[in-house]
Amino acid sequence: MSCTEILTVEGGSELRDFIDLPWRIYAGYPKWVPPLKQEVRRTLDPRKHPFWEFSERILFLARRGSETVGRIAGIIDGRHNQVHNEKTGSWGFFECADDPEAAAALFSSVETWVRQKGMNFMRGPLNPSMNNETGLLIEGFDYPPGLMMPYTPPYYPGLVESCGFTKEKDLLAFLIDGDYRLPEWMDRLAERIAKKKGVHIRRFRPKEEDAEFILIKEIFNDSWSGNWGFVPLTDNEMRDIQKSVKPFADPDLVFFIYHDSEPAAACVILPDINPMLKRLNGRIGLMGLLKFLLYRREIKGLRLVLFGIKEKYRQLGLPMLAFHHIYEIVRKKKKFQYLEMGWTLQDNESINSLAEEAGARPYKKYRIFGKSL
Repeated sequence: MSCTEILTVEGGSELRDFIDLPWRIYAGYPKWVPPLKQEVRRTLDPRKHPFWEFSERILFLARRGSETVGRIAGIIDGRHNQVHNEKTGSWGFFECADDPEAAAALFSSVETWVRQKGMNFMRGPLNPSMNNETGLLIEGFDYPPGLMMPYTPPYYPGLVESCGFTKEKDLLAFLIDGDYRLPEWMDRLAERIAKKKGVHIRRFRPKEEDAEFILIKEIFNDSWSGNWGFVPLTDNEMRDIQKSVKPFADPDLVFFIYHDSEPAAACVILPDINPMLKRLNGRIGLMGLLKFLLYRREIKGLRLVLFGIKEKYRQLGLPMLAFHHIYEIVRKKKKFQYLEMGWTLQDNESINSLAEEAGARPYKKYRIFGKSL
């Protein structure tokens, strides 16, 4: 076997190799859903993606002879380190053949770069942050990934652990399929909460889209502020998300809960377009648009990507009301056959127990790894 060579990616053909590698890694994994190549390129571009306004990165390729066998990104998230008073680097966009030597060379290159930047800890995978795709799949390989969730081979955790990384946090995804009905006791409680003076739900207002996304950001940043690893979204990051989801979002599936005249909670559910992305196979183009028209009926699932309640409204029982409303609107959208909820932190016992009581079942687990330097 030839020696592993590590290259720093500057652009051109090396960047194309970096973006194209997953198509070789996942050739034997039919559940994998290819990302849009142009979107991966944009996410990695410091001139185009707002995450890089406060962060920096380096990209590495591993090659054996003329064959690319692995890739990885080293990342310094400046806002994370500022918010958490840490000196932490991260790794992401990791893909590799089942080749421990190549994996070790990739991680060693990132560690050297991170140390040179003055960091004393590493975690990952973050692609590129906790507000994007995160974690390696640990359980649930028989299911395709939900929208904006990763799918990775079963051997990846072993490669990562062989490089000195250990479990830092596990994340869960929950599935609701079949009959969308709450247990009777939860239904009754939700109806009582709905009758409380001053508590009401309102639908997303498409004609006020910019203001609505600002409100979602405000509620998200407030409600998630105490979560492990959380970093507030910036205005530019939220505008980027808004632009990304606008083409396929359904206003009926986004709603706010108010207490009196104050917004207390927000819920964002998106159609799971991954079956369509699988058909597109990384390219949109003219054929991609034709495939969209031909196969859009294959979009039969949903993903709950955000639910947050502001800190001061957490004693009002609003999760019950939210579950009740979610089930009502999903039942009316008869074409949808399943709803994925998550991710949630595995040690967030209160929300995980509530999800199970509402009829959801944990069906996937993802892991974030850490290593002291």
